[in-house]
Parts: sequence; structure tokens; C-alpha cells
Amino acid sequence: MAGDSKLLPTTGVRQTTRESWRWVAAAYVAGLVSALLVVRSCSSPALRLSHAVYHGAPDAGSTVVDAYPPPSPTNAFPSLFPSNVGHPGPTPTGAEPALVHTAPAYPAHSGAPHLLHPSALHNTTSFDIFTHWGNLSPWFSVPSSAFGIHASPHPPHGCRVTALHLLHRHGARYPTGQASYGGPANFSARLAHYPASWNARGQLAFLNDWTYKLGEEILTPFGRQQLYDLGVSMRIKYGFLLRNFSEGNALPVFRTESQDRMLSSALNFALGFFGHPLDGKYQQLITIEDHGFNNTLSPSKTCTNARDHAKGDRGVHYVRQWADIYLQDALARLRPQIDGLDLTIEDVYIMQQLCAYETIAIGYSKFCELFTQQEWEGFDYSIDLNFWYSSAFGSPVARAQGIGYVQELIARLTHSPIAVHNSSTNATLDDNPLTFPLNQSLYVDATHDTLVLNVITALNLSNFAADGPLPADHIPPNRAFKTSHLAPFASNVQFQVLSCTSSPNPQIRIIINDGVVPLSSIRGCPSVADAPHGTCPLPTFVAAQREIIRNTDWAWGCLGEWEIPPGTAWNTTTGDPPERPFA
Repeated sequence: MAGDSKLLPTTGVRQTTRESWRWVAAAYVAGLVSALLVVRSCSSPALRLSHAVYHGAPDAGSTVVDAYPPPSPTNAFPSLFPSNVGHPGPTPTGAEPALVHTAPAYPAHSGAPHLLHPSALHNTTSFDIFTHWGNLSPWFSVPSSAFGIHASPHPPHGCRVTALHLLHRHGARYPTGQASYGGPANFSARLAHYPASWNARGQLAFLNDWTYKLGEEILTPFGRQQLYDLGVSMRIKYGFLLRNFSEGNALPVFRTESQDRMLSSALNFALGFFGHPLDGKYQQLITIEDHGFNNTLSPSKTCTNARDHAKGDRGVHYVRQWADIYLQDALARLRPQIDGLDLTIEDVYIMQQLCAYETIAIGYSKFCELFTQQEWEGFDYSIDLNFWYSSAFGSPVARAQGIGYVQELIARLTHSPIAVHNSSTNATLDDNPLTFPLNQSLYVDATHDTLVLNVITALNLSNFAADGPLPADHIPPNRAFKTSHLAPFASNVQFQVLSCTSSPNPQIRIIINDGVVPLSSIRGCPSVADAPHGTCPLPTFVAAQREIIRNTDWAWGCLGEWEIPPGTAWNTTTGDPPERPFA
């Protein structure tokens, strides 16, 4: 048949079918032998080691976003899925819990369910990385003597809690949009900008296909759980205070701000405290968090000097200085493991931030395995430096920003309206007994880490300032000021009002993350020796705070024209600005 022969178009030579098959077989055998030789050579340990370098994938460092819920789901028929169909079954309620009075001990909070520790540190020591992330730590019960007084949050013998004023921070969130130093999104942008020019190996090999999975500012799932759990915890401890509302035929008024994570935190707290549905159980006041609106829970919006980096962001100078010291070994260790990208100290610092942020967002982070215990202790202290000099006793605008909340606290404690609105207080809301009631036994306010530290400073809880000004070249041993103790995610400050058989006056205690705070730094309050449970007569406490309010010049601190040099050339340990010059 004519088809038994073929014309090879490249040569024009006619060959038989038998000859063609010989060429094919020979080529197949040669290819197979070559492949076997390549596989054998690649199995050499030396060759494997020399080629253990991975090039960054084209999308390495890029941002991954999963948008949920879908905008227009095709199977959404709300009428077929009502939230209430009746037939609830029996619904009798029981007595309100009162754990602070009925239990033999006070329960401790461990802080981080569902989050996974790094394998490099876990099971090797008793070191808990989650408690060394500063303000990025999940809240946990601090050791009973962490603040210099060995006492339990349990009321002292012979005392009963008659009122609770609770100030709490929002739950765990994604990073904020701006960062004066570091910032996780900045590092991912560097990687994504040069996707073909760098490659990583060793501990950093995971970067070759790593993508940025963090959102911005809103609560993470873990953050929502934190506030729900905090609400449950407070109901179990203080549910009995709701009897006063039933007897007075009134509803509690809780406060938060309009920012998404603030409102979500407040609502998750309420769901934990009251249970679903929330209708008819309390009233949620949402204050506007924006420029031009007085708001004691977010006072920087009307404090011009707080938004001046030279005055309100002093901590960055010290963080840079300290990072250049404590991260030198980490930089020397990690820099050789990535080619084509010159790692900096700030890059390495961001990796520590990414460890915390990824863990609280997606449950685990490979970045956590890159650092030693000592380097995590250094990171924790870097955040202390930032907040000490930007939001607490070392900040020239801390007291001015915290004084508005102190004014509101004293108004509630004394059941009397604010006499003069000369700070961040909002006269429209605070002068209205519906939005700012003065006769309730339970108050709950949601706020930010900065405000928690502003208030601690304004109250003059100067036992936390014992080591100040904080040095930027070493960590003070047994330091009193630790942001992870004072303002972690879901941090909570309890102001307990007590009635005690041993005193004709009501007493007050301050408990921060289950640690009792000594009040001996407040004028007139007894020493720790005389008040081992941290109590102070309420009239004494109120008188001292009224004196602080009188002596705090909010207008000068927030709006005054004053300047300070950067660094150690000027310092404060009271949260005050330079004194106002007198004409």
C-alpha cells in the first residue's frame, strides 16, 4: 500500500515503516536512560543541599481577600427562614449568678483558646509567647501580685459589691491602616513589588509562596469571641447587679463608639452578657468617633496636639533605638536566608508583628518560629516603650486625654452631673439623664488601648510609673509598666464599689485584668500595709480625683502651642505637657 512508506518533510528521504520504528525505539531508550541518570544525580545529598533554594512565586507577598458574605446569594429567601417560629418550650429563668460573692475562689482567664503556639517554643520552656506581644496580646489574668499587691479580685471578707464600672478594650483586630514604625502591610508590599528578584531558604523558605491574608482594623473571629466570652464572664460574676434594674424598672445603658470594631465589640459583649435576642434587655449608646465630636472614649479626635507626631507619637523614637539593639542577632541570622532582598531591622520587627497579627487572625503563624524567647521579651518591651511615651506617663498629652473619662467616672460615683465641660466630655450626651444616667449600679464602656492607658495615667496610678522614664537600651528588671498587663486585646478595668461592715463609708477598688491595683499613690488613700486588699474610702478617692480634675488643663495640653524636643532632652512621668507660661 502507498501508506507503507512516509516522506520526512525535513529531508525528503523516503524510509520504510520498519526503519521508522527503529528510530523511535532508540530515541525512547536514550531518553529513559538520560532521565534515570538525572534522577540518580539529583538524589545525591550534596546536590540536594546545594539546590535547596526556592524562588518566590509570582504572587508571593500579594494580598489575599476572601469576601464574605456574597453580595447577592441566589438561595436567599428570608421569608422561609424566620428568626422566630414560636413554640419555644419552657422558658422559666433562674437566679442571677453572683460568683464574686458565692464562689470560694476567683476564676483565672488563660487568654487564647483556639490559637496555636509556635512549635519552636512550645513544650520547651514555660515561656508563653501570647503574653509577650504587648497590646497585641490576648487578655489574660495577670499574676495576683503583678501590680505590687497580693490580693484577689474577690471582695474582701465582710464586703459586698454594690456597683461595677467596667471599662474594656475592643477585641483582637487586624492591623490599623497606618504605622509610624513597622506595619505588616509594608513588608508584604516589599515582597510583592519584587516577585522575581528574591528567593528564600531555610527558616524563611515559607516566604516563597506566602501571601498577606490580613484585613484592616475590624475584629477577627477570635476578637469577636474574646468580647463574647468577656460578656459571659461578667454576667457570671456580677449578674446579681441586674436586680437593681428590675426593682427600679429601668434598663442599663452601655456605651461604645461608631467605629466598626468598637460597635462589634460592644455587641458581642452584650450577646455574651445578656444572650440573644438583645431587644428589651439594655440600651446601647453609640457615640460618634470622628473629628469634631467630643468623645471621652476616643479623645484624640478633639485633641490637636495628640495628632502631632512630635507630641502624640513620641514612642517611635525609642522603639527604633531599642529595635536596633535587641534585633541585631535576629537580623544576622535571617538576612543570609533571603537573596535579592536586603532585610532591615524594621523588616525583622514587622515579622514579629506578623506573628501576632496572623495568629489572632488565622490561628497560627510561621513567623512566630523565627525568634527566640529573648527576642520576644525584647518585642514586648518595644511596645512598652511605644505606649509609655505615646499614651501613658511619658506622654505629654496622656493626662489631658484621660481626664474626660475621669470626670464621667466621678459624676457616676457621686450621682451628680458634670459641673463644667472643659475637656473631651460631650455636654449633649452627658447632660441628658437618658444617655448618661447617674443612678445605675452597672456601667460598661468600650474603648481603645490608648484610652485605657490615658485613664490609668489621669487617675495618678503612679505605681505603674516607678521605672520611668523607661530606658531604650535595656529592659528594667521587674518593670512595673507592661502593656500586655494593662492594655491587651479585650483588656478590662473594673471599678468595684463595695459596702463593708468594717467601714461606714463605701470603698472602691480598681482591678485591671484580674490584678488588684494599689491605690496608695492617690492622695489620702491608705498604704498597701493598711489596705492589703487595695481598697480606698470612696469619699477620699473622689476628693483626690476632683483635685486632679481641677489641676488638669485640657485646653493647654490638647490645644496649647507648646513644643518639646525628641528623645531624652525632655521627659515627663505624669503624662503632663510643659507648664503653661504665665504672663
